[in-house]
Amino acid sequence: MEFSEHIKTANVEDVVLRQPLHPPSRGTLCITGHHLLFSDREEGSSRQVLLLLRNIDAIEKSVENLLGYSGFFSNAGLSERMSGSSGTITIKCKDLRVLQLDIPGMEQCLNIAHSIETLSCLDCVSEMYPFFYRPADLSLQDQWGLSTPEKHYSQMKELCERWRLSSVNRDYSVCPSYPSAVIVPNSIDDSTLKKVAKFRQGGRFPVLCYYHKKNGMVIMRSSQPLMGANRKRCKEDELLLQAVIDGSDKGYIIDTRSSQQAQQARMTGGGFESKSCYSHWKRLHRQMDRGKALQESLIKLVEACGDESNNMDRWLSKLENSKWLSHVQTALSTAGLLAECVERDGHSVLVHGSEGTDSSLLISTLAQLIMDPCCRTLDGFLALLEREWLQAGHPFQQRCARSAYSHARLQQESPVFLLLLDCVWQLWRQFPLALGFSEALLIRLATEVYASDYGTFLCNSDQERCAMGIKDKTHCLFQALLRPGERDFYSNPLYEPTELAIWPSVHPQSLQLWRGFFLRWTQQARHLEEAQEEIRNMLIEWGKLALS
Repeated sequence: MEFSEHIKTANVEDVVLRQPLHPPSRGTLCITGHHLLFSDREEGSSRQVLLLLRNIDAIEKSVENLLGYSGFFSNAGLSERMSGSSGTITIKCKDLRVLQLDIPGMEQCLNIAHSIETLSCLDCVSEMYPFFYRPADLSLQDQWGLSTPEKHYSQMKELCERWRLSSVNRDYSVCPSYPSAVIVPNSIDDSTLKKVAKFRQGGRFPVLCYYHKKNGMVIMRSSQPLMGANRKRCKEDELLLQAVIDGSDKGYIIDTRSSQQAQQARMTGGGFESKSCYSHWKRLHRQMDRGKALQESLIKLVEACGDESNNMDRWLSKLENSKWLSHVQTALSTAGLLAECVERDGHSVLVHGSEGTDSSLLISTLAQLIMDPCCRTLDGFLALLEREWLQAGHPFQQRCARSAYSHARLQQESPVFLLLLDCVWQLWRQFPLALGFSEALLIRLATEVYASDYGTFLCNSDQERCAMGIKDKTHCLFQALLRPGERDFYSNPLYEPTELAIWPSVHPQSLQLWRGFFLRWTQQARHLEEAQEEIRNMLIEWGKLALS
């Protein structure tokens, strides 16, 4: 496809840009296949604004005489009648910025609006900007990603006695959303795994995602069992879970649905592990909203943050009605329960909801941050995200297609990854010395997951990324974040490693709105950002003096 097909007006002079934290400026607006470029033409200014079209969530246009526009086409004096008109395009971005463009000329305004609407919604992965992004300081020959399941397994010497690396999914035929290699109990062969996969939704059979070195307990992940209304059994599935707790009196199953939801799932072919068949496993239900409920919560929160009424009652009411902080609380408390089962009670845990690609990944990631100091370094945290979200099959392309402003009908969008980052920020705020990365990293990730120059968050699974050549034709965000200059910026200068678990408080008074992200385009947040940068610079200078 030629991007030029969708660009009727490539550039417009004398456009006024209004954006947060900056005075209005007049200049030239250009549109390309992937970007909007605004160049300030004010005397003495060389400022440019480059906006990735993929970052645009919604646009609203307001044009003079718009109602009469359709009838103009038959008139000979069309150009004359439109030359004195003007229009405004309001651009609402996935990173929560709101920009306004005042464009002279109705036709130019409508052409630009049409191009933005079309080019910002292209679904073909191979036409997205990461396939065209070629920075001078990066090479496509560089290593893509931070690790692989094989490398992760080889680094965990403790696993070798009871666990093995299986390549049963090498061609992605057993489970399309799993990586090509997974860690399973030593006593379970590949033919057994194939039978278990048929008994689990989407083929997501139980696999190891975390080994706790202190006591040898593990966290397993899967999807729901397909027992259905007839209460079907799978002896191989029971055998696998028994092998997980071999030598232990019991294990826990944390189901991220309510007991009622799990019962209802049987009517549509799903279900849960019954006590009679899994006698050594105790089931705990912790309902976590997902999908449409979570997306609507984000929409309401962003609307509340954009309210300019300055009415305290209205603000508090809108914040409460969004239920976003309730979702944060539920995620952190469920992750705390999971960590408690492993760290304090000394039992292995299986985590699943329905599909096993959303809330299961959310709480397993948070639990590892709580327990494992290796996951709290900058490198360790990015490796954790790669392992628990990219390799584990979170459908980023579907979940992050739209953000909070889109007028499109909701399909499979859900801000689960954004909820994770918010929960990590809560941990970062409660334990400012325990995490080796900064808030700036979390904000960067929250932005990149919706629109990026890098291919890291493209597609829905490892299989899709391989099929599209993502690892050969695009650059890796995580590798870019670990380059020397970037690493310094995204590291926490106050970091002091601790081997202790960090148990988050989930009392309502302990949880706060993530102002750095949700209010990032306000003057208040900018002052906070400047203060943090000043502190960072002071600490860096102090460190240099201490070394000298």
